[in-house]
This record gives sequence, structure tokens and C-alpha cells, in this order.
Amino acid sequence: MNPRAIILLTGGAVHPRAESYDDFAIVCKRSVMATYFVRPRLLFLLLALSAVRVLGAGLGINYGQLADNIPTPSRVSVMLQSLNVSKLKLYDANPKVLLAFSNSNVEFIVGIGNEYLQDMADQVKAKNWVQQNLQPYLAQTKITCISVGNEVFMSNDTQLWSNLLPAMKMLYKTLVDLGLDKQVIVTTAHPYTIIGNSYPPSSGTFRQDIIEYMHAILDFHSQTKSPFLINAYPFFAYKDDPTQIPLDYVLFQPNQGTTDPNTNLHYDNMLYAQVDAVYSAIKAVGHTDVEVKISETGWPSKGDPSEVGSTLQNAELYHSNLLKRIQKKEGTPAKPSVPIDIYVFALFNENLKPGQTSERNYGLFYPDGTPVYNIGLQDNVPGVQGNVPGVIYSSASNIKGGRMAAGVLFLSQTDAALV
Repeated sequence: MNPRAIILLTGGAVHPRAESYDDFAIVCKRSVMATYFVRPRLLFLLLALSAVRVLGAGLGINYGQLADNIPTPSRVSVMLQSLNVSKLKLYDANPKVLLAFSNSNVEFIVGIGNEYLQDMADQVKAKNWVQQNLQPYLAQTKITCISVGNEVFMSNDTQLWSNLLPAMKMLYKTLVDLGLDKQVIVTTAHPYTIIGNSYPPSSGTFRQDIIEYMHAILDFHSQTKSPFLINAYPFFAYKDDPTQIPLDYVLFQPNQGTTDPNTNLHYDNMLYAQVDAVYSAIKAVGHTDVEVKISETGWPSKGDPSEVGSTLQNAELYHSNLLKRIQKKEGTPAKPSVPIDIYVFALFNENLKPGQTSERNYGLFYPDGTPVYNIGLQDNVPGVQGNVPGVIYSSASNIKGGRMAAGVLFLSQTDAALV
């Protein structure tokens, strides 16, 4: 056995992590800290760690896996639970991921690829998918949503457009037939390009060529009480027009903002203006009863020379300021009583993603689990100065100057024992 144990502070319970490596994970509750026997120097460490206030609660993250160098799902589960990340969105229904997060408090959106939409409109195939990819995991993993397809209206394939809603309806019917519709909802994630006009936010409208599809999809959302998901990236708007769009406005930094002349509502950031434009577009086709959630947003830490603004500093500012907004549970100017629900893109830099350099640099973390930058998923650890002997740290977990990232600590097995 590899003589290591992983100790992290979450609200979990003691359990083994079966993995190809021979480590085991110990998830500590503060209330049961005394049930572990550790050497005095490690007891000091654990008491210091108990002061960490993890800031990830309420944060949703897209867990993409187009990479050949990212950690196994079991290691990711340990890392994210230590950060108190409460929501994950997948682009498939990877069984290894769903099993790794069993008995956790993490909620999942699972995905179905665009290539399966036609199949999902078939009753037998939809039922088979649910029974094979969803039902076996529901007892232990909190799967709350199926996202059917991804950015379908980014494509010019009108047949794909036509397949989307029938697939959503059949999957919903299947959930009803199996008695799962109260546990799992059905939706789809749209690109922001579905919006034909976004300024001012109160004048938001859908593209004319997809109005009929949007109307029918929104009827479905209204009937099933499921949210409308939008992928919103202020980065794209800034990159395309950096001379006209203030950088501070897209990064949630102090700025003059803009006021909607129709409503007199003031906007201090572009993301909220984008969301309210979507609400206006939804209202324009006859609905005020559908909630909008952000299924993707993010900022790349690196890009091609033509990708203006794609820097590590800007990515850090965007995500850290966004996290502060999430923690405030605030709404947009047009929907102040509806806390904005956001999934950040993405968990890791994914080295196999095609396209421009930015596509491979949206991650909050490098493949080795260290953060690309500090977005605030950490806090002061009083009284801890320097590294503790006997503890093996990743670069994300070094304790310096009284601060440490809320990450995974690897300790020798001789320094920790279970009762």
C-alpha cells in the first residue's frame, strides 16, 4: 500500500476511496475530530485547519473531461468536497464520476450529447438511457437535472434544432413513467448567440430564425417548471470590441456602468445585463414564469494574440469577483429577489479541446490539482506559519504567511490512524 492518507475538512464521514492507487481517504468532521489519533504535530495542523472557512458553497462548476492528464474522478471528488463545491455539471453521464461522488452533497447536472438527440426522441431508447445512465446512481448520487444536448442552436443543422424538443419531452415522459420526475428535471443549455438583440437589456429578443423553437421550448419549461439555461461569456463581447466595452465593466470591477433607458435600471457588470436581456427575450414570447440560470461562464487565463483580454490577471479578477457576487446571493437588477445561479467554466484546463488557445485555458485548476490563480476558495488560517514537518504538499497547499489554499493534504499513513 502506498503509505499515504488524504485528510480533508468537509461535512462528510469516514469512508474508503477504492482507486487504482492504494491510498485511502479520510473525511473529517470537526465534531468527530477526536476520533482520529494523530501525532502531536499533526494534531496542531488539524486544529489549525479547522479554522479554515471554505468559500465554495453555492458555486457550480462545469466538469469537462477533454483531457488526457487530469486527475481520476475519485481524486477530483476528494478535492472538490474539501473546497465545499456544491454543484457540478457534466457533459455526459460518466459512471466513474457519478460513483466517485456517491454519498456526497454535490448536486449533478448530467448531459446528453447532441449526437444522441434523435435517439432520445424514441421511447424505448430514452427509457434505456435513463435506466442505464441515471437510475443505478440516484440512490447515492444527487443527480437533479438532465441537460439534453449542448448549444444546439450554435449549429446550422436545422434537423438538430427539430430533434431537441422531442428528445426533451420524451426524456421527461420517461422520468414521469419511472416516478423520477420530482427528483430530476429536464432542460438544455443554450449559447448566448440565441439572443438577437441584447441592448438595452429590457429590449432583449431571440433571433428571428429560432423564435418558433424558443416559444415551444419555453412552453415545455413552463409546464415542467424547469429552468432555462444560458451560456454567457462577457469575455467574448470584450474580445470582439475592446475599444468600446470597458474592461472593468466585464470584470465586475468598480466602473460607471450603464443605465437601461427604458427601465432606469442600472447595471454595473455585463453578465447581469446579459441575463436580464434573456429574461426580456423570454417575456417577449409570452413567458414570465421561467427562471434563467447560467450554465456556463468563465474567462481564459491564456489565449492567442488575437484573443484580447485573455490573461491570467483578468481571469482571476473575473472569477474572484463573480464568486463574491454568488456569495451575496444577489439577483440581477430586473430580478433582484431571484439569486443568480451560476456554473463556472471550467474545472480543469483541458488539453485536448480543439480551437484557439483560450479553449484549453478556461480551467480553475491545472491537471495536477493546483489552482491556476486564487479566486478566493481559501481563507486565513490563524497561527499557522510555514510548512509542517511530515506533510507532503502540492503547490496549491503550501501554508505561507498565515494563508493556505483549501486543498488536499497528503500525509504519511504513519502519521494518521483510524480508531
